[in-house]
Amino acid sequence: MKSNVEKVSNLSRKLSIEVPATTVQNAFQKIFNGIQRDVTIKGFRKGKAPLATIKSIYGDRVKQDVVQDLIQKHYAMALDEHKLEPISYPEFEFADPAENKDFAFSAAFDVRPEISLKKYEGLEVEKEKFEVDPKKVDDVLENIRSSRATFEAVTEDRAANKGDVAVVDFDGFMNGAPLENGAGKDHHLELGAAQFIEGFEDGVMGMKKGETKTLSLKFPDPYHSAELAGKPVEFKVTLKEIKAKVLPELTDEFVATLGGPSDLESLKKTIAEDLEQTEKKRIEDAFKNRLLKQLVKENPVEVPPSLLKEQKNSLVEDFKKRMADQGMGPDDFASYVEKWDSDFEKTASEMIQSSFLVDTIAKKHDLFAKKEDVDAKFAEYAQQTGIEEARIKEFYARPEQASRLSYQITEEKVIGFLNKSVKVKEVPAGSLKEENN
Repeated sequence: MKSNVEKVSNLSRKLSIEVPATTVQNAFQKIFNGIQRDVTIKGFRKGKAPLATIKSIYGDRVKQDVVQDLIQKHYAMALDEHKLEPISYPEFEFADPAENKDFAFSAAFDVRPEISLKKYEGLEVEKEKFEVDPKKVDDVLENIRSSRATFEAVTEDRAANKGDVAVVDFDGFMNGAPLENGAGKDHHLELGAAQFIEGFEDGVMGMKKGETKTLSLKFPDPYHSAELAGKPVEFKVTLKEIKAKVLPELTDEFVATLGGPSDLESLKKTIAEDLEQTEKKRIEDAFKNRLLKQLVKENPVEVPPSLLKEQKNSLVEDFKKRMADQGMGPDDFASYVEKWDSDFEKTASEMIQSSFLVDTIAKKHDLFAKKEDVDAKFAEYAQQTGIEEARIKEFYARPEQASRLSYQITEEKVIGFLNKSVKVKEVPAGSLKEENN
């Protein structure tokens, strides 16, 4: 076997390998002999069909098997010979093999960058100061009341107001023609909830029971239906009934019906504790991300092109799924991705660089996830979720999930190590510096 390495770029390599004809012929012979031994061909006893017959029937399939056999074996040998550690899946190029000829193939891949730790202890990072906002407890209580609200028909002669539920019939028109799927009967519309296009609910406010009104509006741009985006539309609306939202009183008796704390003061305390826990986690997660960004800033790493492409695609696909769940159409999504392409690329680059740095620091300070760390995480998950630990272990027995958990634990240990020396500057909410680099 002969092989050589071409340095395509800083982190890209092309490995060219030539396998001698004798080795190729042996590979063909081995596979043909195996087929001859195992198959039954009409007119011959099992294992007794002539080799020429086997070759004429199975020639194409054997070529595929030979390629797989030769590449698998000699690619690994060449990597070992040149002390190469690919960090991406190789892209192979080759021609069909022939029994009496050398077989040449090439493999293109990226290699791991050299990591130089310049500064990772004593990093200076801003952190949002935790502050209790009593109004948030009141907001939660109001949301609870709203979720248990009843709606009673308004009997007095008054106009529809924000917060009312208007029962309406409506018909939509574009250029004088009925709008497809643009009509509704006895539709219950909560005014101020922004359920319809901009201007519709505002137009209903001020109407009285029995009144009919034509609203001249425009569809938003962008809109989930691209052909309607930004187009003018008219809605003929009849207000048939007004229902007023009636909120329950915040009494101990009402609180007891919720199935949690038995009185109002206990409920307020529980809400405050939940809000504090959620807010502290949000602040810690944001701080961790800012810490990793600062780590990358102080220790920049060259990013392999293949990993950047893969990570960026993963971010885009994840975003696409979340936006589709929220009703974003394909055209709007494509426009958004094009507009924010550089942001996706920057985020992907930072994620890859931080993972390299985490790995390097873990190696230097023996912070990789150990068996006892993984077992402790299983126990933690079991306690948090109420799921049996055996089932959790079964889930993480899969290689992909096991690898993800192992990295998560390693990252947590590295973050803990960095936190011992980090210089934290607490700042009020809303005054954190923008991350522009």
